[in-house]
Amino acid sequence: MIERFQNLDWSYYLPELWEATQDTIYMVVMAFAISGGIGLALGLLLYTTREGNILANKPVFATVNFVVNTIRPIPFIILLAAIQPLTLQVVGTGIGNTAVIHVMVWASTFAIARVVEQNLVSIDPGVIEAARAMGASRTRIIFTVILPEGLGPLVLGYTFVIIALIDMSALAGVIGGGGLGNFAIVEGYQRFRPEVTWLAVIVIVVMVQGLQLVGNRLARKILRR
Repeated sequence: MIERFQNLDWSYYLPELWEATQDTIYMVVMAFAISGGIGLALGLLLYTTREGNILANKPVFATVNFVVNTIRPIPFIILLAAIQPLTLQVVGTGIGNTAVIHVMVWASTFAIARVVEQNLVSIDPGVIEAARAMGASRTRIIFTVILPEGLGPLVLGYTFVIIALIDMSALAGVIGGGGLGNFAIVEGYQRFRPEVTWLAVIVIVVMVQGLQLVGNRLARKILRR
């Protein structure tokens, strides 16, 4: 394998690998920038409208919970095909990185909503009751009590979602997108060059390890406060 790496045409593969890495980063960043906020809002809605909480509302909770439970379990590759008509309407194309980003937003938004809800449920209800006893408004409780209390676990949850987005981006080639997954399949697997596939694997592993390290350290600092 070492010899095969040495014999690679690096003048060709390095630019291709760099472009694929940029495509992956672009898709992940754009999808997360959109889904991160929407997912947080939905997660907060799920948490605050639960029975006994500050915005308790059974119909709203049941509706949002049903939508999240309906979309979240759909495998990403099936979702790519299932919402292609909507993708065409929203972004004007059903192929390429932009189309992939649209589907990634759908998949990650509802995953984030559930992650947010599950992390916030662990907050001590006594802290919220104390804030209510002091006359804090519901909005103030959300932004000064609930979110700060759940920030550490939320950082870890968001780190998990970003890594999941990297996994999703690997399927971009199915609908004509780029990225490291497409590079590994087209330049490595289909041309019987396993060493090229391993180039993509190494880059992805480095990205994931770096993200996890940053997420763990940031969460640790927040939890120590």
